[in-house]
Amino acid sequence: MASLPLGPHLPNNERIVEMAPRLPDMGDNEEMPASVIEGSDPVTGHIISTTIGGKNGESKQTISYMAERVVGTGSFGIVFQAKCLETGETVAIKKVLQDRRYKNRELQLMRSMDHLNVISLKHCFFSTTSKDELFLNLVMEYVPETLYRVLKHYSNVNQRMPLIYVKLYTYQIFRGLSYIHTVHGVSHRDVKPQNLLVDPLTHVVKLCDFGSAKVLVKGEANISYICSRYYRAPELIFGATEYTTSIDIWSAGCVLAELLLGQPLFPGGSAVDQLVEIIKVLGTPTREEIRCMNPNYTDFRFPQIKAHPWHKIFHKRMPPEAIDLASRLLQYSPSLRCTALEACAHPFFDELREPNARLPNGRHLPPLFDFKQELPGASPDLTNKLVPEHIRRQIGLSFMHLAGT
Repeated sequence: MASLPLGPHLPNNERIVEMAPRLPDMGDNEEMPASVIEGSDPVTGHIISTTIGGKNGESKQTISYMAERVVGTGSFGIVFQAKCLETGETVAIKKVLQDRRYKNRELQLMRSMDHLNVISLKHCFFSTTSKDELFLNLVMEYVPETLYRVLKHYSNVNQRMPLIYVKLYTYQIFRGLSYIHTVHGVSHRDVKPQNLLVDPLTHVVKLCDFGSAKVLVKGEANISYICSRYYRAPELIFGATEYTTSIDIWSAGCVLAELLLGQPLFPGGSAVDQLVEIIKVLGTPTREEIRCMNPNYTDFRFPQIKAHPWHKIFHKRMPPEAIDLASRLLQYSPSLRCTALEACAHPFFDELREPNARLPNGRHLPPLFDFKQELPGASPDLTNKLVPEHIRRQIGLSFMHLAGT
């Protein structure tokens, strides 16, 4: 997709035209008009005002956002940090060019999401320019850091990320993936450090950027040219169109390896080179593995390379549980990769389940065990592993307290 002609600013000739149907917690679904107050500077001081409410006797409410700085640009459009003038709350607003013929898939998906480890949508509105271009503005919670920048910080000071943070961050990635995979049937399709937000105070991790995400339906074809190269599952490189959410598991495995190594595991310079990098580690895929990735692939001319032992890829002091988890995620055959929920239960994360587990600064860990919709269908053994005994006791006590016993 070509880059949108947005540049690092908001067009000054923009006007807000209408509210998109709002989230359930924003009231009703009636579309409301909105207005814009022009600012002189392209970003700083540019104020956008939208009106919500006004149905079923509900009073109308104006919410105004002052754009402060651009935090991301790409082929999708632009993301800028803004402040709500009424509440002082900082938000992120993602602004994308909208094709009037289609519903925006990212908006549809985000409206259904409600999980600590998934970025939350506050509300949204449409705006137009004098050229009659329609833009969708997604107003989301603001999280100041990305896992990419956190990794960069450790790289700049020539240090590895402390293992407790590797465990905490990857565990939450799998929690978020488990929710979108099992509850919504959604594949993110672009899991990478740039799309993983980190709150530096609480160390909560959130999946963000659902611009490539899709509900995968068995038997329906999907595009294979998806996901950023270093994190692209091999079945995508082999041109598979009937893939599953396990492409996200591969990507998360690449992220885990990168946190452990301090650099990408498969830094390919092109799609073909990407496959070479994977073969250097996993060895040449067998015909059966290629069939599992893409049954329609017929070109089997590959140099025969033996798999590189996983323990030789990581340094000698690497815990065996970390190496074992990486090996279970980074499998050629998609069906052999563990699920996100199974990954959460892996022994690598046992330290997080200890009753007295704390952050290095002595503070409590963020919520890690409040599984809700993900557990139906999980085996009793898996459920018992995912919710530690000390948490089950707390839940039991609170339930008894609420029941008045």
